[in-house]
Amino acid sequence: MSQLMHLSHRVTHLVAFLVLALGISSSAFAAQSDRLVVAGGCFWCVEADFEKVAGVQEVVSGYTGGTVENPTYKQVVRGGTGHYEAVEIQFDPTAVSVDALLDLFLRSVDVLDDGGQFCDRGHSYKTAIFTSNNAQESAAKEAVETAEAALGKQIVTPILPLEEFYIAEDYHQDYYKGKKLVLTRFGPGRQSEAYELYRQACGRDERVKQIWGKDAPFVK
Repeated sequence: MSQLMHLSHRVTHLVAFLVLALGISSSAFAAQSDRLVVAGGCFWCVEADFEKVAGVQEVVSGYTGGTVENPTYKQVVRGGTGHYEAVEIQFDPTAVSVDALLDLFLRSVDVLDDGGQFCDRGHSYKTAIFTSNNAQESAAKEAVETAEAALGKQIVTPILPLEEFYIAEDYHQDYYKGKKLVLTRFGPGRQSEAYELYRQACGRDERVKQIWGKDAPFVK
């Protein structure tokens, strides 16, 4: 038993040495991770949708595509920064493919609307796919072509190169399941309740179902 314990200690020390010598982060031994950045109108809704997908590790709300560094929510929705409300979908590529995520995304938004999304109007609420490499760009183009063929209509969602992604303010993260009390146009309530009321009033699911029918993946 002592020999086995000694051998185990030697193996542990060897792994630790290799990690330090090669500069390998401990996260390298964790699950694989990739990311896809998309804009689909209100980032609360896109975050809520994609955190339900098997293989997705986390979805982070933020801003991208603009010219202002570290923009605030008020700056972005006011306009003039060029940013989109977007989300960074962090996923395990061995569990879900970027192709599957792109197909889900295109069928969860109004790909025919070039002026915003649903009740939210203006540049910051427009749809877009942001690609970080040639493989993602090719996958995005194929996904758009497939969706256009399925609809029989031209899709206006652009494919853009990913630049800096700025994480949105803390209160936007996981808003859809938040328990804090907030005051909205519907009156006071929990964040999660306010989110559901907003989504329903904005007509998101109704419009997506109108476009995609049974192919709409997140419509209740």
